[in-house]
Amino acid sequence: MSHPPRSSGRARRAIVVGSGPNGLTAAALLARAGWRVDVYERNAQPGGAAASAGTLGAETIVDLGAAGHPFGVASPVFRDLDLTSHGLEWAHTEVPMAHPLPHGQAAVLYQNLTTTAERLGPDARRWRQVHQHMVEHIDEHLTNLLGPMLRIPPHPLRLARFAPTALPSASWLTKTLFSTEAARALFLGSAAHAVVPLSQPFTGAFGTLFGALGMTRGWPAARGGTSSIISALVSVLTSHGGQLHLNHEVTNLAELPHADAIILNVTPAQVLRLTGQHNIAAHALATSTRRRLDTWRYGTAAYKVDFLLDGPIPWTNPEVAKAATVHVAGNSRELVHASVEVAAGRMPRYPFVMVGQQQAADPTRFTGQDTNTTVVWTYAHVPHGYREPERGEIAGLIMHQIERFAPGFAARIRKQVSTSPAALETWNPNLIGGDIAGGAMTGLQALLRPGLTLDPYRLRTRTKHCADSPRLYLASSSTPPGAGVHGMPGAWAARAVARDFSD
Repeated sequence: MSHPPRSSGRARRAIVVGSGPNGLTAAALLARAGWRVDVYERNAQPGGAAASAGTLGAETIVDLGAAGHPFGVASPVFRDLDLTSHGLEWAHTEVPMAHPLPHGQAAVLYQNLTTTAERLGPDARRWRQVHQHMVEHIDEHLTNLLGPMLRIPPHPLRLARFAPTALPSASWLTKTLFSTEAARALFLGSAAHAVVPLSQPFTGAFGTLFGALGMTRGWPAARGGTSSIISALVSVLTSHGGQLHLNHEVTNLAELPHADAIILNVTPAQVLRLTGQHNIAAHALATSTRRRLDTWRYGTAAYKVDFLLDGPIPWTNPEVAKAATVHVAGNSRELVHASVEVAAGRMPRYPFVMVGQQQAADPTRFTGQDTNTTVVWTYAHVPHGYREPERGEIAGLIMHQIERFAPGFAARIRKQVSTSPAALETWNPNLIGGDIAGGAMTGLQALLRPGLTLDPYRLRTRTKHCADSPRLYLASSSTPPGAGVHGMPGAWAARAVARDFSD
């Protein structure tokens, strides 16, 4: 995709509401193009769900939201902004991802296709057949997929080649293609990042794409915490004259200074509040736009629990200890069952648990003297807005899941901090009901974000645009290509702004 060109004319003004990766990406691109840019953030720390803090103690760095970054390291716009020149360093482990299995077995994703396939034994040939085309042409596939779906794809033949594994459900694909539990679990664990029932269509796309990313770019952590990505984006922004205003919650667009463009890094629910009846007429959404946003659905939630241990997790299979990301869900049947249950509003006994072992790649996550002390990041998929009937229920389920494959884990816990879906939303209102994807990835919402429109980044207003009223834009994970710390919704929104003011 092309990005906003640098401008030599009169500096126009853009205001960005929300300093998540997408808001900061849009802001950085526009500032680089010569715009006067102000970013407003409600919290004392920028980044939205891409933030880090010492929640387990002063000597710890814990990612408060996103932790592993297969899309971040592969992001075209992060590469364009040259974030590594602004202090960002990707930290890789020997193994990008692992999935422990019963009886001490494990499925392991290595950072190359050949090794991963060979370790899958009887399924080696099928694993290569599913992933080889994407591994060999990963950048072209990302160009197709990291943008609006309702457009002519830049590489149509690559998209056609992807379709046979993208369209079906992950559960059907694994039953049809693979004979071993290792291959099935490895694929389904990647597909589970869709945070929808794995029996639904299109989930095969997530399994194929996440696996291919791991086998090409890896699943790295950001050295020093996910907030390092945000620090790099802020550095780009401020180096081009942009300004960041913290502790400034925007509740009414009318309170903002005059601007040519207002870019909202929020989900549809907040858009409706910000453009509601108490706002000035210039910000009132067109009826069709309001109706489309009003039908937006939110989905499965995350329940986060961070642990401080007196040593590494004692995995039965030592290969699992080498992985930055571990999918803990038991066998493939349990994983599919858990995905269906949480979507139906029921809490499974054996939930899907994602474990982040960032310290395996980034020793700075604990800066104290005791080198055995280990910071562990986890979350479980739970029903939307889930409230525990008994305090500690989800932490207990997470601990039990890990104990199945790492006996002695619980005995190593020094401290734990739980963050419920309600607490996640209080911290970051974009995480409605604990939904970390900006809206359910079920059905057509997986492709049509936010709803059926050819213009997903522009918010149409009732009044005709004039010089005194700003144009409104949406740049969040509720727009294509969806969730992930990659900045692409912000990049596309900045492109829409640049096109509208190209005269």
